[in-house]
Amino acid sequence: MLNLAEYRQRPALLADWLPWAGLIAPGVVLNKDGSFQRTARFRGPDLDSATQGELIATSARLNNALRRLGSGWALFIEAERRPAADYPHSDFPEPLSWLVDEERRAAFEESGHHFESGYHLTLAYLPPEESRARAAKLLYENSPGDGVDWSGRLDAFMAETDRVFDLLDGVMPEIAWLDDAETLTHLHATVSTRRYRVGVPEVPFHIDALLADSALVGGLAPMLGDQHLRVVSVRGFPTSTWPGLLDDLNRLGFAYRWSTRFLCLDKAEAEKELGRLRRQWFAKRKNVVALLRETIFQQESPLVDTDASNKAADADAALQELGSDQVAFGYLTATVTVLDADPAAADEKLRMVERVIQGRGFVTIPETLNAVDAWLSSIPGNAYANVRQPIVSTLNLAHMMPLSAVWAGPEKNDHLGGPPMIVTRTDGATPFRLSLHIGDVGHTLVAGPTGMGKSVLLAKLVLQFRRYFGSRVFAFDMGRSMRATVLGLGGEHYDLGADGGIAFQPLARIDHEATAPGRPNGWKAACCMKA
Repeated sequence: MLNLAEYRQRPALLADWLPWAGLIAPGVVLNKDGSFQRTARFRGPDLDSATQGELIATSARLNNALRRLGSGWALFIEAERRPAADYPHSDFPEPLSWLVDEERRAAFEESGHHFESGYHLTLAYLPPEESRARAAKLLYENSPGDGVDWSGRLDAFMAETDRVFDLLDGVMPEIAWLDDAETLTHLHATVSTRRYRVGVPEVPFHIDALLADSALVGGLAPMLGDQHLRVVSVRGFPTSTWPGLLDDLNRLGFAYRWSTRFLCLDKAEAEKELGRLRRQWFAKRKNVVALLRETIFQQESPLVDTDASNKAADADAALQELGSDQVAFGYLTATVTVLDADPAAADEKLRMVERVIQGRGFVTIPETLNAVDAWLSSIPGNAYANVRQPIVSTLNLAHMMPLSAVWAGPEKNDHLGGPPMIVTRTDGATPFRLSLHIGDVGHTLVAGPTGMGKSVLLAKLVLQFRRYFGSRVFAFDMGRSMRATVLGLGGEHYDLGADGGIAFQPLARIDHEATAPGRPNGWKAACCMKA
């Protein structure tokens, strides 16, 4: 990243190209160029359960948060598709419950590999130059002494990122800042083929050398460690966008890193760039011959380049949206990186990614000569590599960034201290883990038409609930739907009211006065559970 040839004579290492220097605050990384960065993990709405109105409202609120950032700010939004955990192992007390779980395990493993996505948002900020900071001090009386107040800049960065976090907290179902260890683990996962938790060193600096544990080999077909590296970049964009535009990437059955980098622009800089584009397209409406003919004959030419006229009108509409503070603008770079030990398999994965992206109207290019530079642009904190020139609004960014997520459920049941109750599979090779507990509350309602399998689901929940040590089940059913399950588990099944045996009669004395002291007269409600 920096020119170190005058200080040492040796080949450049991967660590030399990484932007990170060290940790200077909880979860805050100081980069080599003097910028700060901070990372949060999040999970967006699930498109399969969200309505169109909810997605539009989410995109609007996300745009409201992102449009407040100006020049010097960079956003790195990453979706990492990674292998999911294996089917959990549990000790069942009965042969039937164990056999059912083993059949479910075999069906789960037979369906192939499973993957789930993790989402991270990195906010990076490069403070202004010292000359601009000194000029700003001249406008204030009793300003601090000479030099740059780096502590004040760090406090301002953390305060601004907290404001953005508060705005996103009402948009995302889940969002939280990463601590030091989680930050190092996330950064390590972006530049390595290995996956493990990274501890925080006693002196948390030179983290570029600490995290770079895989060699990078350049060329037309680069390699990271022993894995072949393939990168596809987005060159062209569709004429219109909508929320969750690239959600199909979340359903691919292999690992990848989908990175979206957005370099924010101030309002003045965006107006300057949009004005230049408007003048450029407006001048292309008529060629030189048509302009000379109009000048000589004093008659306007009827032939106009309609495409250039439409693009000039589009730039004018963008200026109007910018002037009314509806959106902000910036430079967008979107890349998808895949790794595989087999070069042919890596190329096939790249083609599948291109098929999904191009199916949404984008124009993509598989990187060859520019592959290393494109991969470096996907690393959080690197705002200099592979800068793409098309200017994009924050609303389009909210539509194209990896926002939506297929919810895979919690990895464990924290209340019962064990694995999820049921592990199955949903769309796109994504596992689904079902736990009935939210905190310490396990209330559940199952509703549906008659004959659609509600009783089968309840019986399956009973069988899988036996994976927890000391579990006990009491069930009231109708039509003996639980009888086979209960007897198979060695339990006792009572047929209430049959042949004059055991029966319930909760309203037997409803017409008599209460004789027990303190008990009120009147009706007493009874709740019956019907499976």
